[in-house]
Amino acid sequence: MQDIGVLTDLSRSQIFNLRKRFLAEGVAAPKDKREGKPKEILTKKEREAIIETVKTKTPKDVGYAGDHWTTGILGYWIAEKYKAACKSKTSLYLVFKQANFTYHKPGRAYHEHNEREIEAWKKETKPKMNALWDKKNVVILAEDEMILTTQTAIQKVWLPQGEYPKIGCSTGGRKRRSVYGFLNVRTGDERSFKTEKQNRYVAKEILEQIRTIYSKQKIALLRDNAGWHKGSVAQEFLQQDGNFEIIHF
Repeated sequence: MQDIGVLTDLSRSQIFNLRKRFLAEGVAAPKDKREGKPKEILTKKEREAIIETVKTKTPKDVGYAGDHWTTGILGYWIAEKYKAACKSKTSLYLVFKQANFTYHKPGRAYHEHNEREIEAWKKETKPKMNALWDKKNVVILAEDEMILTTQTAIQKVWLPQGEYPKIGCSTGGRKRRSVYGFLNVRTGDERSFKTEKQNRYVAKEILEQIRTIYSKQKIALLRDNAGWHKGSVAQEFLQQDGNFEIIHF
């Protein structure tokens, strides 16, 4: 007790009173009650300084953990820096608008994503697609798979216009369901198949179902380079069928 008194310059009764308040109020107890309410109006100079900070700095630069601004982070920073409280998010939206920021979710940056490769693929594939499009008896399908599983949601953030952040994504060993989706590029018709797995055997079964749907037409199939697409089981089916043309993403 004596040591606490020396360190804090508080009397015995003040120390016990503070302890009582801490048990009731938590970490807010030591806060000086005489501070009063935060002001509700920022000066022009303060608003300009806030806008400049949003434009030129990230939350990390001002002591927060985030890489991108959100209304929550901006509100906390303004309250801490300028002792000012915003009545609503509208005030914060105006700050972002004046800083020429837009509101959207970050995209996902997967490890093998390469813009140059994408442009090269477009240049190589466009003539093939034009030729296939002119053949009315050819069904052009775009196909992809997805895995439904639990994953942390991505929060929207405010960014300068034209900027799109990327976040790394990975998947873990969770319970999941797979969905194979097909889009008929000519007609816009969509078909999907739900499975418990994604492997070469399932890939073959899905192709068999697609062949049943388009039983007499040549099928041009746009798909990625997933391992189960190139597996021997699926390749044997495609060779036996003889009326598929595969275009890989």
